[in-house]
Amino acid sequence: MDAPEPTSIDERISWWAEQTPDAQAMSYLSRSWTWAKWDDRVRRAAGGLRELGIGRGDVVAFLDKNHPACVEVTNAAASLGAATAIVNWRSAPDEVHYAVNDSGARVLFVGSELVPTVEKVRDRLDAVERVIEVTPDGADADEYEAWLAAAVPTGRAEDLDPDDVCLVMYSSGTTGRPKGIMLSHRNMLSHTRNAHDGWSFEPGDKAMVSMPLFHVGGSSWVMFGIHDGIPSVMTRDPDGASLAGAIMAGANRTFLVPAVLAQVLQSGDDAIRLFGALKTYTYGAAPMPAPLLRAAMTAWPDTDFIHVYGLTEVAGVATHLMPDEHRDPDHPERLVSAGRPVPECELRVVDPGSLEEVPVGEHGEIWLRTPQLMKGFLHRPEETAEVITDDGWFRTGDIGRVDDEGYVFVEDRIKDMIISGGENVYSPEVERVLAEHPAVMEVAIIGIPDDTWGEAVKAVVALHPGAEATEADLLAWCRESLAGFKCPRSVDLIEALPRNPTGKILKRDLRRPYWEGHDTAVV
Repeated sequence: MDAPEPTSIDERISWWAEQTPDAQAMSYLSRSWTWAKWDDRVRRAAGGLRELGIGRGDVVAFLDKNHPACVEVTNAAASLGAATAIVNWRSAPDEVHYAVNDSGARVLFVGSELVPTVEKVRDRLDAVERVIEVTPDGADADEYEAWLAAAVPTGRAEDLDPDDVCLVMYSSGTTGRPKGIMLSHRNMLSHTRNAHDGWSFEPGDKAMVSMPLFHVGGSSWVMFGIHDGIPSVMTRDPDGASLAGAIMAGANRTFLVPAVLAQVLQSGDDAIRLFGALKTYTYGAAPMPAPLLRAAMTAWPDTDFIHVYGLTEVAGVATHLMPDEHRDPDHPERLVSAGRPVPECELRVVDPGSLEEVPVGEHGEIWLRTPQLMKGFLHRPEETAEVITDDGWFRTGDIGRVDDEGYVFVEDRIKDMIISGGENVYSPEVERVLAEHPAVMEVAIIGIPDDTWGEAVKAVVALHPGAEATEADLLAWCRESLAGFKCPRSVDLIEALPRNPTGKILKRDLRRPYWEGHDTAVV
């Protein structure tokens, strides 16, 4: 019997609990849960949240490394019409403070390792009424497990609407502060259905969930196994040992950033053989250097590779390059493309100035229209209106072209974003911090090529006349206020930044020497 089309993200867990109650649903570290047990935990979490007064329109927040509890809370809150803001666990205390307050979260779930971070800002978390600690192993003293055990299971809210916001994902913003991207049940379920195209889970398959859940690639990917009733193996970290352990536990379908491929290929024959057990390797969220991709396809001739391009604002995947297209000897040029749009996703290329669609093959801004498109930026209607047109087109800020067979080539960015290891780093956010250093007169943050991470963050700084500061000084200053992945890896000190006649900093001139000779022009 085919599962009915869900209207809320938690419905498939309940469905599989009814159909295959004793089958494995999720494993994590040394624990595992059947569909029946996992559904009971979600329903208890919903009961616990309702007891805390959480209902439709409310927000809870989750701050931890990957943990099934995050999925449980997200589904439980969603079933009540509430949303979960998943906060980047790499954030500095001030960044946690900002995200939790901006989301308006009333309950905060926090992993034991992150409790010290929360303690530094607890007195400034304005709306938080309850903090619940989650341990990695569910030990006897685990506050979350005790809270679940004491809760009375509750069902789905009767007034639940598919357009209710169920997730708030934070992405860097043009003002230097992250924006909360509101994703609804309809957005997430549409993505699961559309991005699923081309997948063929088979009996015995297991999905590896290693992308961070605070990243749309993690929170969207985990829904694939749930949708199909396939067991998921979640790793707490995306490090080599954890990934190897998941593969040895039977995980054979995964989504990871290209940097992981580079690390595996550099780890020797044993690692390469082990990763050869993967049936499908989907990659995205960062550019894949063509030599690395060719090396990976040679190392794993039996693995299906899928390249995806997308954004948090469209719940994840918008286009994909499928396995047969990766290994098409007649069209090797497609390896540097992002493939073609997924079902229900319209794509057009528009001149950023005239807003007119450009002819096939010409460059312009990529626009998308899809039921996956976010409801908007939390508390930011003006910024939402800047990127979503009246007729529903989303302006991605990415420059690209489409060839005569519909293949999309993403080649530059209008928005000043750096993608390092799959993490989005918005330059103004870093520039805002460095500009506060007393020795800094002006600063530009750029992305430069990195063989492992795709791009690395570099600062180009001009100091005030007579002021002194070393590269080490400036890097240390950044680490005080920013998550590690946002901090520059290097600093160039120059006398003055190049500017055009209107005074705008010429970042392209700063980037050009580093990107010459590289396959991609996405700089």
